[in-house]
Amino acid sequence: MLILPAPFRVLLREAITYPTGRRRDSLRKKRDRTGMPGLYFEEFEEGHIFKHPIRRTVTETDNVLFSTMTMNPAALHLDHHYAETETEFGKPLVNSLFTLGLMIGISVNDTTHGTTIANLGMTDISFPKPVFQGDTLRVETRVVSKRRSKSRPLAGIVTFEHKAYNQHGVEVATCIRQAFMHAKSTEEA
Repeated sequence: MLILPAPFRVLLREAITYPTGRRRDSLRKKRDRTGMPGLYFEEFEEGHIFKHPIRRTVTETDNVLFSTMTMNPAALHLDHHYAETETEFGKPLVNSLFTLGLMIGISVNDTTHGTTIANLGMTDISFPKPVFQGDTLRVETRVVSKRRSKSRPLAGIVTFEHKAYNQHGVEVATCIRQAFMHAKSTEEA
């Protein structure tokens, strides 16, 4: 008999789908009991701005690991000599997709942790200024809009605008993200 550690048993148990809808209800009760910090669809207010308290200093290891794990061999990210002698920046740039992931990741605890069903997409992504190793990023998220799902009454779509700033208050990244969120009830918010 295979004995799995407790976290894996929970994941396996939650992966089972019941035709009666019991799974969805039991997950919602469990999430409420565990105190996940994410908000439900009804709890988001258009125009609200989250100033996320988590900040993160980007390291050389972050940049090298992310770039190599995603098969991006660009010297701009990995080669100090090249960056110093062949670029206008004089040092390696942090991979912009790492910056995007970090920006969204920092927002999760305050917004969607434990209450999201899925990301639906990201648009209007831009990187107005570069990020370098040693930069400390902070993030703000604005709720742009929200609407109830037409196909799933216990869900809604929330549109976020994320912005990341370095330690000097300079905007280094922005994007619009749509998240498919659990709702507490089928009633209109």
